[in-house]
Amino acid sequence: MSVEMDFVFVLLLLASVRSLALPEPDLQEDALFALKISLNASTNQLTNWNKNQVNPCTWSNVYCDQNSNVVQVSLAFMGFTGSLTPRIGALKSLTTLSLQGNSITGGIPKEFGNLTSLVRLDLENNRLTGEIPSSLGNLKKLQFLTLSQNNLNGTIPESLASLSSLSNVLLDSNDLSGQIPEQLFKVPKYNFTGNNLNCGVNYNHLCASDNADQGSSHKPKVGLIVGIVIGLVVILCLGGLLFFWCRGYKREVFVDVAGEVDRRIAFGQIKRFSWRELQIATDNFSEKNVLGQGGFGKVYKGVLADGTKVAVKRLTDYQNPAGDAAFQREVEMISVAVHRNLLRLIGFCTTPTERLLVYPFMQNLSVAYRLREIKPGEPVLDWPSRKRVALGTARGLEYLHEQCNPKIIHRDVKAANILLDGDFEAVVGDFGLAKLVDVRKTNVTTQVRGTMGHIAPEYLSTGKSSERTDVFGYGVMLLELVTGQRAIDFSRLEDEDDVLLLDHVKKLQREKKLDTIVDSNLDKNYNIEEVEMITQVALLCTQASPEDRPAMSEVVRMLEGEGLAERWEEWQHMEVTRRHDFERLQRRLDWGEDSVYNHDAIELSGGR
Repeated sequence: MSVEMDFVFVLLLLASVRSLALPEPDLQEDALFALKISLNASTNQLTNWNKNQVNPCTWSNVYCDQNSNVVQVSLAFMGFTGSLTPRIGALKSLTTLSLQGNSITGGIPKEFGNLTSLVRLDLENNRLTGEIPSSLGNLKKLQFLTLSQNNLNGTIPESLASLSSLSNVLLDSNDLSGQIPEQLFKVPKYNFTGNNLNCGVNYNHLCASDNADQGSSHKPKVGLIVGIVIGLVVILCLGGLLFFWCRGYKREVFVDVAGEVDRRIAFGQIKRFSWRELQIATDNFSEKNVLGQGGFGKVYKGVLADGTKVAVKRLTDYQNPAGDAAFQREVEMISVAVHRNLLRLIGFCTTPTERLLVYPFMQNLSVAYRLREIKPGEPVLDWPSRKRVALGTARGLEYLHEQCNPKIIHRDVKAANILLDGDFEAVVGDFGLAKLVDVRKTNVTTQVRGTMGHIAPEYLSTGKSSERTDVFGYGVMLLELVTGQRAIDFSRLEDEDDVLLLDHVKKLQREKKLDTIVDSNLDKNYNIEEVEMITQVALLCTQASPEDRPAMSEVVRMLEGEGLAERWEEWQHMEVTRRHDFERLQRRLDWGEDSVYNHDAIELSGGR
């Protein structure tokens, strides 16, 4: 062979090796652009997914590794109505594909089986039809498979049973039929409820796995709801963990804090806005755009250049170290706490003299507004909506307390901090007072913050907050939902009644007069049994001892109809015992007819 031919051969060999070692940006770009087209993305969606911008690693919601391989595509809850393109199968390095919470139609292309690096596939809560492709059995690295709440039919492919790496398989609320592959029952977390599958008939298994006793009997409806809720929480939390795992692939944003130019905060899908953008969006922070005011500043309604409505929180104590700390704490927490019942952070802005946070605009404002501040002609928050608020808020707090690592304590749970989206679904907001807690600690000592009437007694006396202080505030918020009243109302002093809403409700509950305190705006359009149930949950949550209060996961189950009767009977027994103790104490201290001790006052002080 001649020298010239040897040289050509070496060049060809090097070219082939290089082609194997490096990503193929054209294929990646084409696949992602095809996905944008098939999803029917509007002109305001994925605007920088432009074929003229040849590197897809710079596109929004796309994350790459150090070799420019696309490893994550996250397009959840963006309102897409199109279908899935088979060309997505070209993304050989993709580890995470999240498309949950859209309205995607059509089937799952068999080409998804070519995504051999995929670890997480989340297509939950769409309108997908057809069968689950057996080619998904090729995804040997797949750990999380979530296809819940679609219209998928046919049988579960046997090929899924060969995926030894699976730790979560959630196929609930579809139209699947036939038998469930036995091997899938060995997956740590699974949910097959809400289908036409053979669940618990030919197998000694439940259709949904959770942390409860697998041998206990559950009503089918309760089992479905609990399974779905737990499945969602687990997937969202694991998504957060995956976020941390992938943090090495995300860019670092430099925060221009005066005097601390080297400080860095790592963000996921959070946008950094310029001061001018937000100034224009809010009409120069006009007072007519003020939505409310909290402990750290005002919140303004704004409209971005692309027409997106936002709420801009402008922190006013930026010169105070607590203001800077609050800003960083809120940014870091909200960027990793992702749940349908938690307020999502869109972005932020910092200058040497300003700290701003940008959230989605909640068109129905807050629960407090809907209870007490509605204008003539605006609809009253009806009873079914109030029940949804109670459950949605509980789910959001359950995620913060029990699924996040480190856990998050809100520290100011009240109706004013529960926002309502366009469908009147509850969204827990205002994490400015929240505190990250190391999972090895049971509480944290810090400055007492919150709103009087919502603060747990042990927090006031010791300064120690925990998940159970949030549970107390949640219980008071439930009473706000039932009564429409504030947690503290000094006008009741005129009637020699109880200033604290909690004490007032406890007295009426004891006298079996709960119907007298239900919000008059409901115009008797409510179910008194449901009112009693929510009131019972509220009183369990506001017990004096934090150890006696239920965890938020227990609250969720009680609101879904499981376990309340037993806890309520126990509570009543404790109340009777406590009342007898108070009476004995009164007799000991009773110095005559004009005793300075009042029976009700002693009893109620003990109840808090």
